[in-house]
Amino acid sequence: MKYAVDGPKRYVFLLLDGFSPMGFNCALETLAHVNRHKSNKTYYTWRILSERGTYAEGWNGIQIACDEGLVPLEPNETLVVVGGENILEATTKPLLNWLRREARKGIDIGAISSAVYPLAKAGLLHKRHATTHWEYHATMSETLLDVQILDNIFDDDGKIFTCAGGASCMDLMLHRITKDYGEELAFWVADQMIYSAPRTSTNAQRMSVLNKTGVRHIKLAQAVDLMWANLEEPIPPSELADVIGISTRQLERLFRRYLETSPKKYYLELRLEKARNLLRQTSMSIIDIAVASGFQSPSHFSKCYKKHYGVLPSREGFSSS
Repeated sequence: MKYAVDGPKRYVFLLLDGFSPMGFNCALETLAHVNRHKSNKTYYTWRILSERGTYAEGWNGIQIACDEGLVPLEPNETLVVVGGENILEATTKPLLNWLRREARKGIDIGAISSAVYPLAKAGLLHKRHATTHWEYHATMSETLLDVQILDNIFDDDGKIFTCAGGASCMDLMLHRITKDYGEELAFWVADQMIYSAPRTSTNAQRMSVLNKTGVRHIKLAQAVDLMWANLEEPIPPSELADVIGISTRQLERLFRRYLETSPKKYYLELRLEKARNLLRQTSMSIIDIAVASGFQSPSHFSKCYKKHYGVLPSREGFSSS
């Protein structure tokens, strides 16, 4: 297969306030390394935008100087929107209008981390699939009902591509380099970055319980996977055990031995983690968050939440305002 190298491919990075500097740097550095290839060609060029126009501030306080504001893009440019924390505040009306206008040009558009949210609100992800950082997965699934949120490290859905962020931005860009110029150049870039095992889009974002604990017990992994998949409607331990083909007593022993907890407590902590993310990242009501996290009443939810985190859910995040 021949790959066109007539001119450099042009990228535009739009940094939203609260963006992830790591995700941005991993994406940009991967592209930049291509231009260091011995062929002495300029494979990629880029410019950096922000709504402010002068700089963007990352979640950790780092400020990145930007070339321009929300200016018109060229039809041959690829836009990458980089998100992070405080995505609700960063999703402004001018941004949404700009995204809709630029999308009508037919350009490729990507989203890193929570930037999936403004793309969806602009109507660019309707009936599509996308991925985002696992920390925002519950939030996006609850609020973006017309988007299929995946757990992969990145996803390429035609003109739209999305990425979990962090180191997975290297995998995404190596994937795009392969599409643009072939595997040989992508492998050369990976070697330059001492990245010996690039991942594909099918890789999951988080380590499995087997990898985290060093445990090679498939029944335990199956139980935890079922819990993750059923946070809104928790499955009783007896039914969990029945589904994976062991007794309830065996299930209890597995959790005690390898995770030093009970299935019930482990499941509760997963549900409370989901609730905490929803509280901090959305404006959902306490009662809606309680239901989404598998609690039958707001009062029971508040009691469990305070016991675990030391604060009432009404004092957390957007729901407290």
